[in-house]
Amino acid sequence: MHLSRRQLIAAVAAGMALPKAALANSATEITWDDLIPPGVPYSEIIAEGEMDEANDFWLPVFDANATKLNPTLDGAYIKMPGYILPLDLSTDGVTSFVLVPYVGACIHTPPPPANQLVLVTTQTPWKSTDLWEPVWVTGVMKNSVQSTEVAEVGYSLTADKMEVYEW
Repeated sequence: MHLSRRQLIAAVAAGMALPKAALANSATEITWDDLIPPGVPYSEIIAEGEMDEANDFWLPVFDANATKLNPTLDGAYIKMPGYILPLDLSTDGVTSFVLVPYVGACIHTPPPPANQLVLVTTQTPWKSTDLWEPVWVTGVMKNSVQSTEVAEVGYSLTADKMEVYEW
């Protein structure tokens, strides 16, 4: 079999595009339990906490397990459900938010531990007017403990796809 120079260049170009195309279709679907490293039970993440009597608010006290992250997720291409807690909101939509496991996390209740929160950024604003609806977020996950204005988060994710979560 003999390939012309043009056919060879086309074959190489197609081969270079293949990994990115394959990646786009191969997101691993994860749940919130997957964010906790293997061997660390959720019950060992939160200590007893204390009550803020003046504000009638329970303040959790997290132990060292709260910032332990699942090493297999660092750099993984994943898809996970959650709720949006906006950080950057404009008339175009949300471009930066904390993905939380349940409605009202960090606003109406104390924040979950850092390894149960994901800081998400996206180039394409999420335009939904109903920020209480659950979403699927797909993108590359990074282990990255950092503080935001609402809570300490354990993961960051650059989203390349978002959609309404329907069960």
